Amino acid sequence: MAGRNETARRVVVNREGPILVEGPVEVVGDDGTTTRSDRFVVAICTCRRSRAYPWCDTSHRSRRPAGPAKCRPDGGQPEEADGRQPEDGEEDTRP
Repeated sequence: MAGRNETARRVVVNREGPILVEGPVEVVGDDGTTTRSDRFVVAICTCRRSRAYPWCDTSHRSRRPAGPAKCRPDGGQPEEADGRQPEDGEEDTRP
């Protein structure tokens, strides 16, 4: 590519956080806007919760990961994600 730096960039993908890219970088959004960062390493948001999107502002840290279902103290079935039990006749959609 003429006029472009041909040095390979390192990209680090983290399942629980942003994509880290060695900078400087230009990011082209889905609406066609281009955003540039000259930082040594930039964090690209993958959760879309960042107020500085496309840059990560660590908003992903506030997301609680899905964990095992909590058992009720009385030994009954685990509660729904919203804290309620399925009612009689209601389909139990839990995995």
